[in-house]
Parts: sequence; C-alpha cells; structure tokens
Amino acid sequence: QVQVVESGGDLVQAGESLRLSCAASGNIFRPNTMRWYRQAPGKAREFVAGISSTGIPNYVDSVKGRFTISRNNAENTVYLQMNSLKSDDTAVYYCALITGRGTTWGQGTQVTVSS
Repeated sequence: QVQVVESGGDLVQAGESLRLSCAASGNIFRPNTMRWYRQAPGKAREFVAGISSTGIPNYVDSVKGRFTISRNNAENTVYLQMNSLKSDDTAVYYCALITGRGTTWGQGTQVTVSS
C-alpha cells in the first residue's frame, strides 16, 4: 500500500517564503509523477506544479517564477519551495503520486498567507 504525507504548511505574511514537503512510502511504482494541487475555500482543487521521474517540472501560470518543485527519488520525496507568497496562495495543498496504477493523495497541509 502506498501512502503520501505532506508537511510544512503554516501561517505566513505576504511576501514570505514557505517550503512544503511530501513523502511517499510503500510499494511505489516507477516511473511516476508527483504533483502539488491546492484547494482554496469555496473553490475547486487546482493543479499547482508537477515533476516527472526524470525531474522535468511544470507549473500553473500563477506560480511561475515564484514556486519551485523538486524531488529526491532516493527518498521518494517531493518539495515545493514557495517564494513571494500572496494572499491568493492561501489554500490546503495536496500532494499526489501518479503511477500507471493510479493516483495516491495525501491528506493536505494548510497554507495561510496573511496580508
């Protein structure tokens, strides 16, 4: 069984930085893609950033230049470095591990950006 656990969410001021972590464990199939999504109150869950097994990243336009996704394959961990945070970034951030056998979601971590 595969598990995904996020951490690092916090309450920060606008303009500050935060780093989220996501650790996957269990019988992890490769290749795989790891992604970050977020869901703000009253809004649908949206894609934020993703990274392939080979380290190729992609981002939603609203975070390009501010967020950086990276991964450590040896530790089955993915990170999301978030800089220049805005109030619009306030949401629950979810990590997802995508393999040929399906998607495993984490429980989410709350990021609150105060202006």
